[in-house]
Amino acid sequence: MKKYKFENITLETKTNSKLTNKNNELIKMVVERAKRDFPEDIALIGLTGSFSTGNFHEKSDLDLIIINNTAKGQEITYEFIFDDVGYDFYCNSWQRIEDAIENCGITSIIDWQVFYYSKPEYLDRFNALKAKARENLKKPIGKDCLNRAYKHICLIKQHLSETFLSEDIGEVRYASGYLLDNAITTLVRLNNSYIKRGIRRDMAEILAFRYLPDDFGNLYMAVINAKTVDEIRISSSKLTQSILQIYDTMMRDLVETPTPTYENLRGTYEECWCNYRNKLINAAAIEDSLYAFNAAINAQVYFDEMTETRGTKKFNLLKYFDPDNLDVFKDVFFEAMEEYRVEYDKVGRKVQKFGTFEELYNHYMRRNTKNDRA
Repeated sequence: MKKYKFENITLETKTNSKLTNKNNELIKMVVERAKRDFPEDIALIGLTGSFSTGNFHEKSDLDLIIINNTAKGQEITYEFIFDDVGYDFYCNSWQRIEDAIENCGITSIIDWQVFYYSKPEYLDRFNALKAKARENLKKPIGKDCLNRAYKHICLIKQHLSETFLSEDIGEVRYASGYLLDNAITTLVRLNNSYIKRGIRRDMAEILAFRYLPDDFGNLYMAVINAKTVDEIRISSSKLTQSILQIYDTMMRDLVETPTPTYENLRGTYEECWCNYRNKLINAAAIEDSLYAFNAAINAQVYFDEMTETRGTKKFNLLKYFDPDNLDVFKDVFFEAMEEYRVEYDKVGRKVQKFGTFEELYNHYMRRNTKNDRA
């Protein structure tokens, strides 16, 4: 029977020798089934997890990577218990792996050990994916990393809010668990890295990251060790704040801030006037706080977008929203509009505003979209 080599494993005890023999038998069984029943459906089989990294114990299961070519190949999946150990042999499609790597995910593929492939071209395809994963890890830490981390930042906030939506400690702790998971994923994305040995047993890899919140290890463990609902909420909030701070610091230090220019400001003042100005005037006139609030929220979103993408001044409109005095907020909005118009002056752009239809018509009909300074 062919013996499969497990790299990074030192067989110094009878226990390890027994584990290796058992794993070889299991691997031989899966490969035999792939050859017999799925010769065209299973592309390759490999090893990952604790037996790949050497971080195993006597009850560790065998983590196989099975890549299937067809839906039929899924039939090789099997969940079972053997020798008091649970196993879960499952498939991944080429498409799923390729999509993940395209988005800089599954970088742990570089550690996967292939021991069976049905055709040489499948091994070549797999090695090409490993090479791409390595290239992804070489990319500089910057805006792309921050963008990939952002969706997990949003999930952290969501799970933090969920800790406040129940008084049942089980539900609160459940939400905190997802918060921890996304905190780790956020840091992995921010550092353009991956975890080889697994956070469940070893935090050393995370603590070695370049970009990491101060005292992260203790903040993380405080959530796990929290004993009451209030303790879970407090520790989860502190961890969340630490993640947000490192994200903001990296955004400030690594991402170039845009600068307002003649071109990138084009039409933005007029668009703001179109979408929000008259709505707020009307809402204040009829004292409609619902109407005003929705317009205010959307105006704030717009100004924030301009700050992020054009580099204009940041405004905090909602600080001044008062449902009982909508005229105050309307005036604050007008002041913000005027400050925004000054940005036009700085880059030499004129507001496209006309007093008569004839003026509008003449300007519009002779307008050159390639050079609208006229």
